[in-house]
Amino acid sequence: MSADTHITAHEYDAGADGHHDAHGDDMPHGSMRDYIIGFVLSVILTAIPFALVMTGALDHTWTAILVLGSALVQVFVHMIYFLHMKTGNEGGWSFIALLFTLIVIVITLSGSIWVMYHMNANMMPMSPSMSSETMRQQ
Repeated sequence: MSADTHITAHEYDAGADGHHDAHGDDMPHGSMRDYIIGFVLSVILTAIPFALVMTGALDHTWTAILVLGSALVQVFVHMIYFLHMKTGNEGGWSFIALLFTLIVIVITLSGSIWVMYHMNANMMPMSPSMSSETMRQQ
């Protein structure tokens, strides 16, 4: 094999111009600092709603609002720190994905709240006399 045709493994991976574009090095990579920040924020955004629900420190309405708000913020923490989705990446496609995610979250959360509210409002309340009659019949 002649000297001019000998290619090292590094040169083969790098391509003709010496860059590693074939491996996706142009994609954003997170640093260890970013991952730690994302992890700590995720733990905090999970622990706060858990503590609110378990202790019953707030009214049910405020607890639900804070749990839903924390979930929304946590979605964005995951998208930014773990999925590396920022507005300038990939020619704006990440921003479009971010907007689509926001729309899906709003539809899902508002639809869930709407269904739960109407199920609660439209359920037939059970009076004490009905529950005692049901117990005697069984």
